Amino acid sequence: MAKKLVGALVVLGLLGGLSAFVYALTTNKLEIGYNKGYMPDQPIPFSHELHSGKYKINCQYCHSNVAVSRHSSVPSLNVCMNCHSVVKVGSPWIQKITEAYQNDTSIAWEKVHLLPDHVKFNHSAHIQAGKQCTDCHGQVEKMPVVYQHSSLSMGWCVNCHRQPENNAPVNCGTCHY
Repeated sequence: MAKKLVGALVVLGLLGGLSAFVYALTTNKLEIGYNKGYMPDQPIPFSHELHSGKYKINCQYCHSNVAVSRHSSVPSLNVCMNCHSVVKVGSPWIQKITEAYQNDTSIAWEKVHLLPDHVKFNHSAHIQAGKQCTDCHGQVEKMPVVYQHSSLSMGWCVNCHRQPENNAPVNCGTCHY
């Protein structure tokens, strides 16, 4: 009898602990394993502050597939060369881009916004729902070096989905499939 009682208490304790953990994750009271503030070194010092801030280049000019794809990939070098075949061509950094472009090679950019492999984020669904890039990425136009502005934790995302004006699904299969 005592063993059954101890076993039941252990199971209840584990369930309670798991429930508290899930609650903390989904209410944004716990942010673990995410990289808020992450700012990796890039092979070329690209300034979003200059391009999207000073020159007011729309995010979708460079990240052109964001409205139709799950991913918002790094632009190909031909997008850079649309301007830099005539703009600031004397810069050693632009010369590095030009050389890579002419040699049909790529620049090894470091990924900034990191999600666990089991999370499937869809950029196009958010853009089509009217979300702005700054909603998740912050004021990139003020970042000389881009960094991960938001925690991108499960709780952070779920809290946004729960806002009445967003009318977004909160079931697990939305992001985990």
